Amino acid sequence: MWTADNWNDYEVIDTSKGEKLERWGCYLLVRPDPQVIWDTPRTHGGWKHKNGHYHRSSRGGGEWEFFNLPEQWSIRYEPLGLTFNLKPFSFKHTGLFPEQAVNWDWFSGKIKKAHRPVKVLNLFAYTGGATLAAASAGAQVTHVDASKGMVTWARENARSSGLSEAPIRWIVDDCVKFVEREIRRGNAYDGIIMDPPSYGRGPKGEIWKIEDAIYPLVKLCTKLLSDAPLFFLINSYTTGLAPSVLSYMMGIQLSRFQGAITADEVGLPVTESGLVLPCGASGRWESL
Repeated sequence: MWTADNWNDYEVIDTSKGEKLERWGCYLLVRPDPQVIWDTPRTHGGWKHKNGHYHRSSRGGGEWEFFNLPEQWSIRYEPLGLTFNLKPFSFKHTGLFPEQAVNWDWFSGKIKKAHRPVKVLNLFAYTGGATLAAASAGAQVTHVDASKGMVTWARENARSSGLSEAPIRWIVDDCVKFVEREIRRGNAYDGIIMDPPSYGRGPKGEIWKIEDAIYPLVKLCTKLLSDAPLFFLINSYTTGLAPSVLSYMMGIQLSRFQGAITADEVGLPVTESGLVLPCGASGRWESL
């Protein structure tokens, strides 16, 4: 498993009974996690003294309960010098997936070692974690997300990270339609990142279902790769898409390039138990 273990401002403290106790900076949150099927004793004091608790509803969804938590605060990812603005919002999210730091470190290293201009396309780019990681490493980045609110949030994170003047193109669009237009324009990228949701809708109601749409999108994206691509990264939070499935897709579609493919689960260390909490899977292609 690839473990995001370079955080100072974030920590999974404990896990039990379908929930995880996390530290985000100086605030403690309790959130549901479907991987936590064990019922170990909750001995850490944070379970009783949390600042926010997301309660699932038996009818689906859920709601936040707050205890002395600000509307917004920020944390730093020191290895890359990035600052992220956090705020609890719909369906338990805070605006950041900290396990992705293990991938930020990986492709940032690839970009820095390339010693040449690198263009990166980040699809389903959310609040910009991968975008900022690539930009801080020196890449020119195109950030695409269907949600105007998420793109605005990502731009705020860029300002907080000192990257407001970095060469980032901010695009609010359906990712598939954007890729199709980029192919027609003849544009090319040295690195492609995609972090698709299991299910979603585009700005005009376009339906995205990952099991049906991911392979055709990967196939399309290979047409956007430059003659000397650097990397291709796919993230998945859908349990049906095992790491091996991600590697097979990339192997089929990237076979014409000289490179290596690896795929694995991505996880976060748990302080109290010493376990690593699984948080989805990633598939990586990198040039040789």
